[in-house]
Amino acid sequence: MSRYIIRANGPLEGKINIGGAKNAALPILAATLMTSGEITLENIPDIKDVQVMLGILEHLGVSVERQEETVHLVIPENTGTEVPYGLAKNIRASNLLLGALLARRQRASVPLPGGCNIGSRPMDLHIKGFQVLGAEVTLEHGYVNARGQRLTGNKIYLDFPSVGATENIMMAACFAHGQTIIENAAKEPEIVDLANFLNAMGAKVRGAGTDVVKIRGVQELRPVNYAIIPDRIEAGTFMIAAAITRGRVTLENVISTHLQPLIAKLTEMGVEIREENGSLTVCGTECILPADIKTLPYPGFPTDLQSPMMALLSLAEGTSIIVENVFEYRLTLAEELRRMGAEIKVEGQTAFVQGVESLKGAKVRALDLRAGAALVLAGLAATGTTEVFEAELIERGYQRLDEKLRYLGADIEKVE
Repeated sequence: MSRYIIRANGPLEGKINIGGAKNAALPILAATLMTSGEITLENIPDIKDVQVMLGILEHLGVSVERQEETVHLVIPENTGTEVPYGLAKNIRASNLLLGALLARRQRASVPLPGGCNIGSRPMDLHIKGFQVLGAEVTLEHGYVNARGQRLTGNKIYLDFPSVGATENIMMAACFAHGQTIIENAAKEPEIVDLANFLNAMGAKVRGAGTDVVKIRGVQELRPVNYAIIPDRIEAGTFMIAAAITRGRVTLENVISTHLQPLIAKLTEMGVEIREENGSLTVCGTECILPADIKTLPYPGFPTDLQSPMMALLSLAEGTSIIVENVFEYRLTLAEELRRMGAEIKVEGQTAFVQGVESLKGAKVRALDLRAGAALVLAGLAATGTTEVFEAELIERGYQRLDEKLRYLGADIEKVE
């Protein structure tokens, strides 16, 4: 078990580069199984979840070579179709291998996925989509088994705009006969990036980024070189870090349109944000104003940034209300922030945050990836020393978080 030790060291100052998006890299890595040959992917973050996904690809027969943030893959004509439990249990995105393998190999056997315990994330929408396309899907001994010799395009309505289900069905439909229409599809930028990658390989995907995605089946896909979009959640975390320390941080390699919900909310709280030449500069304010937040699927406020915002709102001058509409366990972060002196009351899926004058260092535990990042931010602004245990959870989604924070002036060290 590793932990971060953090001591307050004043405002963060400086400039950093935002890495590639975890939630775009993982489905695109899965989608490489839909062709054969050599593929080069750039801007791939060197994080635990990506390392696990690359390990799964190697198990399935893919040759993997990594050089910093560039990954070279050689996909064989016939990859394996069964994903080992020992690897799949570590990440949620292992379920995306179902759609990719079902499309090209006509069969897939993938364990029920792992990942952070942030709430119910059932596979029923994924399975329903595969079945509507004509696949036979069974659940046995903790594995999802899918088979389909020739999938047929169809209309699929998602009861909830699930990102994973949208991605899985989109991949499975790429080789289906005829046209597939996904209604009430998720609109996240990472879905658009996956669609762009598939189209670069020769797929016919239209409407990604809207609530109706249409996929016209093709015979085959070809290998390509591709660069992943920047990580809007990493960018948002550093924006909030600048605000909570009353600092001034410039972020490079960002797409501001992906961050509009956060930009709007931080501006409402008195934080100054300037955009120029593809970068964002965030200037904190001495008086953090309270704000109300409701998490929603994109383009609503992202659930992945709700935890860091809870830390920031703990220091606002007034009462804020947070409503978590996506993952029911996300508000458990309040228990750890209360150890640091925060005044937060949770009722159901709503948190009432009464801002305090200061947070105090304490020993706390990262309950999940984003909650862990939030506790690191709280430690940056707290008096005394904060120790965030189970830092390995944080490293599932942030590349060298401690190094980047030190570069901005933070007093943070990692202890194994």
